[in-house]
Amino acid sequence: MQGTQRERVDLSAFSLKVQQVRERIEDIIVGQATSVDLVLAAMLADGHVLLEGVPGVAKTLLARLVARLVDARFTRIQFTPDLMPSDVLGTNVFNVKTSQFEFHSGPVFSDIVLVDEINRAPAKTQAALFEVMEERQVTIDGNTHRMGALYSVLATQNPVEQEGTYRLPEAQLDRFMMKVTMGYPDIDQEVEILQRHQRNNRLTALEQVQPVMTIDQLLQLRAMLQHVVVDDSLLRYVAQLAQATRNSRAIALGASPRASVALLRAGKAHALLQGRDFLMPDDIKTVAPAVLQHRLVLTADAEMQGYNATMMVEHILNQVEVPK
Repeated sequence: MQGTQRERVDLSAFSLKVQQVRERIEDIIVGQATSVDLVLAAMLADGHVLLEGVPGVAKTLLARLVARLVDARFTRIQFTPDLMPSDVLGTNVFNVKTSQFEFHSGPVFSDIVLVDEINRAPAKTQAALFEVMEERQVTIDGNTHRMGALYSVLATQNPVEQEGTYRLPEAQLDRFMMKVTMGYPDIDQEVEILQRHQRNNRLTALEQVQPVMTIDQLLQLRAMLQHVVVDDSLLRYVAQLAQATRNSRAIALGASPRASVALLRAGKAHALLQGRDFLMPDDIKTVAPAVLQHRLVLTADAEMQGYNATMMVEHILNQVEVPK
């Protein structure tokens, strides 16, 4: 390996915890294994996730379940057109007894925050998340309030229904490490869902789910990212993928350097989830669509020809030479 050598670590305890989390999720959510792995990778890589899918595919349930499995504080914010930034962040309230202003924190103060239907709120409310997503802190009237070390935002949006929605600006999208698309189950998976209901097994019995790890344990798993060995050729591969998005004639806005860092961190987290302490090209290729698709803006000609961002990412992955 040409990259910086790291101390090799024993991943047996890590793999056991990951397997326990997967099994608990599979006990409740059927047919979303790929999406679950991507969300877990983002959590390990200290990233935020945008969950996209039609209603009824367990986007909200997945967010609530992850929070419960790591015994984290969880809040849910339902974004609506009349929601104000102070409804999200909190505000200073004058206390008559003390003759002083006291800060009343909003629902954004938690460990894992679910922002439901994020594209329902106007731009000024969406912008309220900029600072807290990037810097893990909120500044109100000159006073800074910091979040905990775990802090993660999971946001959902419906890709089909556009009436009464507001498009997320590129600056907002770039703060999400991944955009995970949750699709319909296949026929066998849907039969399994129906069989569970037929057996009167509630898919949403979260009160019966016990945590499998603490926040401190999850943070220890996150710290293992620094021990993942990365060859220099893979660093160049990540940079080449980002450059390819910027040089494509079909893409008006390519991936930023923040996207390159996110791709590297997500790839390392995926390697850990597979029980390895070294990065492989397949790790990068697996997470690349989720990391890059929401950051790309296609040209009008490309869109008219029927292309979308996911197709462009796949095209770039096929064009850029994979390191040997």
